[in-house]
Amino acid sequence: MELKPIAFLHTDFPTKFGIPRQSGLAPSLRAEIVFEPEYRDANALRGLDGFSHLWLIWGFSGVPQRDGFSPMVKPPRLGGNTRMGVFATRSPFRPNPIGLSSVKLEAIEPRPQKGLVLIVSGADLMDGTPIYDVKPYLPFTDSHPDAKGGFSEERLSYALAVDAPEELLSVLPAEKRAALIEALRQDPRPAYRTDPDERHGFFYAGFDVRFTVSDGTAHVCEIVPMEQ
Repeated sequence: MELKPIAFLHTDFPTKFGIPRQSGLAPSLRAEIVFEPEYRDANALRGLDGFSHLWLIWGFSGVPQRDGFSPMVKPPRLGGNTRMGVFATRSPFRPNPIGLSSVKLEAIEPRPQKGLVLIVSGADLMDGTPIYDVKPYLPFTDSHPDAKGGFSEERLSYALAVDAPEELLSVLPAEKRAALIEALRQDPRPAYRTDPDERHGFFYAGFDVRFTVSDGTAHVCEIVPMEQ
């Protein structure tokens, strides 16, 4: 079976570092889904505006795939040292590099030369990610309030406080600030990088964001345009 992208997602994260590790963890983060020319038929989206959330089926385009099958992986939320079965995780290192995310549909907007564009929030995808399918989220069957979260619930409440001076945040457009704070709260560092003096950084919305982490707080040190 050959999968063909029907669309590509565009977001403020040009690289995978810094992106929330699951969908919905940064609800202020907006993204656009632009369909490929052959799928820009408005009839294909008829009725979609009646749904509040969508399922996205997409490809791990930014993750080098390993040769052979690895039955176990090291989930970052377990410190990066504990092994779990690949099918018990959402690791990108899978037999088939396919991802699944639930996002909120904010709007469907007509754009010149692009057709109808989906505006979504809460995506955990990198800019340029190929989208293989879009499906409506059905609350009467897709929601399971009594479901168990397995080992993922062990650090469910984990989050960093964020110390971001206003003079640094002021260089960002106002509508971009909340999503940055939400991303930092999720602690994008690899779990084994715990030196409080080490500077970490990622690209976001055209800026290079630098921070350190100590005593449960992410301290933003610098926000400068990427070209600097």
